[in-house]
Amino acid sequence: MSRPAVSLFIPCLVDQVCPEMGLAMARVLRRLGFEVAYDPEQTCCGQPAFNAGHRREARQVAEHFLDVFAGAGPIVCPSGSCAAMVRNYYPLLFKGAGREAEAAAAGSEVFEFSEFLARQGMAPAISGSFSGKVGFHNSCHSFRELRLSEEPLAILRRLSGGELIQLDGEPVCCGFGGLFSFKFAPIAATMARTRLEMFVEKGVETLVSNDPGCILHLRQEAVEKNFKIRICHLAEFLDESM
Repeated sequence: MSRPAVSLFIPCLVDQVCPEMGLAMARVLRRLGFEVAYDPEQTCCGQPAFNAGHRREARQVAEHFLDVFAGAGPIVCPSGSCAAMVRNYYPLLFKGAGREAEAAAAGSEVFEFSEFLARQGMAPAISGSFSGKVGFHNSCHSFRELRLSEEPLAILRRLSGGELIQLDGEPVCCGFGGLFSFKFAPIAATMARTRLEMFVEKGVETLVSNDPGCILHLRQEAVEKNFKIRICHLAEFLDESM
């Protein structure tokens, strides 16, 4: 069965700090039969500037995104946060400033990693195994902006051997929030500690997430508070398990 060619959108944190997440995503997509393309001219989606209130600067960065990914087809991203920026906020960013149609088109072509696999009906093609107790932290942007909840869990349920631990209630923020974690560092650190404690109390040994920002923030707090828990990206965990 032929699968669509996909373009990778690699966010800043993955490109500059955690390239292993992007590489793992590319390997999984190829293993599932997708042809993967990466344009090295890509940069940021513009979210940091947008969230800081610098609309003009954010639009300049976003215009470059539109140029690079024009006609690229499905765009797969290992960050719910960045996918939400393009889909939900590009129309607002370009409203009355031209390129509105292009912005809307880009938003319809950008998918978070687990979302893309779900849209393509790929869950049955996933098999593998892991050991121990594994939990999943859904990022705020993924859950609240993209409305993703079952998509990443459906992937994890396809893997055997270990135990998938799910917490009661809706996902709780880890405290990263981009600039929030810099402007309100003590509050952000406390939120991360609280979130980690929820999983540690359940005996979770590996915590999986779908957003690089959450992962880096939680990792830092885990080190600070000496939590014995591994934290990794969904693509990395899936790459290892398959």
